[in-house]
Amino acid sequence: MASFSPIFSPSLPILFLLLLLLAPSIAEDGFEMGEEMKTHLHFFFHDIVTGPSPTAMRVAESKITNTSPTGFGAVVMMDDPLTEGPESDSKIVGHAQGMYALASLDEVGHLLMAMNLAFVDGEFNGSTITVMGRNSVFNDVREMPVVGGSGKFRFARGYALARTHTLEMLTGNAVVEYDVYVLHH
Repeated sequence: MASFSPIFSPSLPILFLLLLLLAPSIAEDGFEMGEEMKTHLHFFFHDIVTGPSPTAMRVAESKITNTSPTGFGAVVMMDDPLTEGPESDSKIVGHAQGMYALASLDEVGHLLMAMNLAFVDGEFNGSTITVMGRNSVFNDVREMPVVGGSGKFRFARGYALARTHTLEMLTGNAVVEYDVYVLHH
């Protein structure tokens, strides 16, 4: 006589119930939307490329970078301090960590920016805003898109406005004023 195991066993309903109870918490974990907020941030970005403690340095270049009138192909990694005021000894509120590249064959000062604004102070400590876009450094005001964020800036979108506060033409060191406007949850 052949035997078979039944499809239904006493432990099956318990397993099914456990899966149903766990499914909502798995689906919702880390995906709490909450109310959308608007935040305006104002700070200064210190890009130091020369001197004893540079915060940005060239890490790559193309075959033509050194002969190109625009520096095309140079890639610079940065960990630039973000401060409350334009002075170098102003309180640090975060760091601009990422890279910029000279991205135009024909026009001087057109950068591709890809950076995380990582905050280390106040209510946004541990949170980031991600900016990626074109930065035409010789324009009075440059607008770059905010494409994301983390922590308090989860699901961030918006824009960053950059204005050169000071630029030392001999060294390339610059202080840039930023106003960042974000919608986030």
